[in-house]
Amino acid sequence: MMDAEKLGAVVRAERKAQGLRQVELAAASGVGVRFLAELEAGKPTAQIGKALAVLAALGCQVEIVRPGSAEAI
Repeated sequence: MMDAEKLGAVVRAERKAQGLRQVELAAASGVGVRFLAELEAGKPTAQIGKALAVLAALGCQVEIVRPGSAEAI
C-alpha cells in the first residue's frame, strides 16, 4: 500500500533519476517548488490533483486495483 512518505520517495527518486532539479520539475508540472518539496517530504495533506500532475510530468502512471479484481483502472 502506498502512503504519503512512499509517494514522496518515489517522486524524489524518479526526479533525481531523470536529472531534474525541484525547480525544473515544479515548472514542468505546473506546481510550486514549495509544494514539490513538501510532496517529496511525504506531507500527508498534499493535494491529489497537484500530486497527479507531478507524477504525469515524470511520466509515471498511477493504477488502482479494486478489491477482488486483478485489473487496474
